[in-house]
Amino acid sequence: MLKGISPLIPPELLYQLARMGHGDELVLSDIHFPAHSCNQTVIQARGCEVSELAAAICELIELDQYVPDKAVVMKTVGDDRYPEGLLDEYQRALPKGTELYSVERFEFYDRTQSASCVVVTGTTRKYGNLLLKKGVTPTN
Repeated sequence: MLKGISPLIPPELLYQLARMGHGDELVLSDIHFPAHSCNQTVIQARGCEVSELAAAICELIELDQYVPDKAVVMKTVGDDRYPEGLLDEYQRALPKGTELYSVERFEFYDRTQSASCVVVTGTTRKYGNLLLKKGVTPTN
């Protein structure tokens, strides 16, 4: 185990995070998401929730400060609603001041195709997907 790195983050994800550059995206998906249909690089992290993994990842990388869509969820379809508390949970997992941006379902799938990877979590709630865009770590 590495000090200071959450054990929720599998080694394959650490590798992907290190490879990512400014503007690259990754998707944290619920267990229902068509990960293998949307991306060639799929990592399993079924022992945790999207929100837990997002919080751990945000300890290691900066989100893109120059765009409004640095943390993206999928819009609900038709009369569907987000599961109670889901968006609040995701909001708490992200750095303070980060707003959730939502995109239509098929736009979310399209962005997933060009993402660095998809991480499938154990989240079972509908619409439990979160896309994160990596930024630049400030240097002083």
